[in-house]
Amino acid sequence: MPRIAGVDLPRNKRIEIALTYIFGIGRKNSHEILTKAKIDFGKSSDDLNEKQVKQIRDIINEDYKVEGPLRTEIQMNIKRLIDIGSYRGYRHKRGLPAHGQNTRNNARTRRSKRRSSPANKK
Repeated sequence: MPRIAGVDLPRNKRIEIALTYIFGIGRKNSHEILTKAKIDFGKSSDDLNEKQVKQIRDIINEDYKVEGPLRTEIQMNIKRLIDIGSYRGYRHKRGLPAHGQNTRNNARTRRSKRRSSPANKK
């Protein structure tokens, strides 16, 4: 089980899918990384040798921001929006959707869950 960027990649998955378990790497970035490393997309994550794992690790370290630093950057961007008082910052601060979605019927996950009070409690 290879360990890349502090994440244990899952066993018995194709490497193009296994790389997406790293925060900040999706399918597109996974394809780019494997193309640079000249590794077949369909190869299993268990079938990689140490040289290939090191090659992937080096490409990710030099070209991509993943896991901790990426999370920190995202949080700093949100904090900056809140500090300058922008509309998006205001929405983040209030815990509401920031991209114009409807909140009357939807946005249940973004807004807090409303507890229903028992109607006919005696």
